[in-house]
Amino acid sequence: MSRSDHIVEVTEANYQTVVVEGSHAVPVLVDFWADWCQPCKMLMPLLARLAEEYRGRFLLAKVNTEENQNLAMQFGIRSIPTVKLFIDGQPVDEFMGALPEAQIRAFLDRHIPRESDQLVAAAEELLRQGDAAGARETIERALGEDPDNPRVILALARLQATLGEIDQAEQTLATLPPDQQESTEAKSLKARLRFDRVALSAPPPEQLQRRLEEQPDDAETLYRLAAHRVMGNDFEQALELLLRLLQKHRSWNDDAARRGMLALFDLLGPDDPLVSRYRSRMFNALH
Repeated sequence: MSRSDHIVEVTEANYQTVVVEGSHAVPVLVDFWADWCQPCKMLMPLLARLAEEYRGRFLLAKVNTEENQNLAMQFGIRSIPTVKLFIDGQPVDEFMGALPEAQIRAFLDRHIPRESDQLVAAAEELLRQGDAAGARETIERALGEDPDNPRVILALARLQATLGEIDQAEQTLATLPPDQQESTEAKSLKARLRFDRVALSAPPPEQLQRRLEEQPDDAETLYRLAAHRVMGNDFEQALELLLRLLQKHRSWNDDAARRGMLALFDLLGPDDPLVSRYRSRMFNALH
């Protein structure tokens, strides 16, 4: 293998410096391999090519497990090739076996920033400053330079949603690769778009609140007011309204209350305490 600034042979002597300390500056991809391992020899040139292509956005560290058995034991290596990614001194992800190039790229891109990500960050700062036109221009530039970066596609969809361009945002999300369609962020944004569409076509929340006081169990009013509460980030009140709708009108509008609660769970994410609490209450209401 030719010498490269992006590839280094790691031993027990330099492991601390290269992997632990080095991964505080740049992600370090550690390839555990051996001479007798045929899949290792298949994977090796692919990883080397990607290290060159990424131009220093990660360092490829190669560990010969026969010559560095203590390192292999330290990380519980039982099958090779095993590849671990270190960031800030800690292993954050891994894969085993000689994966296809597309899967390895997806693995890397989950953790390693791309140049277009810097444009996304700049666009988001412009949007926070109120410069929506500048944000759109910057994201479109990022998309032109790196059309396969799912983070750029999501950023464009988020911008479109913020500007009330619901149809365009949904169309943008539809261009995500299949393996990204069910990502937490994509599902969350799809859920928010669902509520945004309802809220933007509904009367103002004050009017709906007055109507609800007159007709406490009106299904459409409950649903539309819940959508407004989502737009205002009052998720607990939105869930209360949807639960009330579920209890009063179980099958209204093709099971809209249950589907709305599930969409809101997607928006909040599995770790939000509201999700566990209201999932239990939804289950009790259904059964």
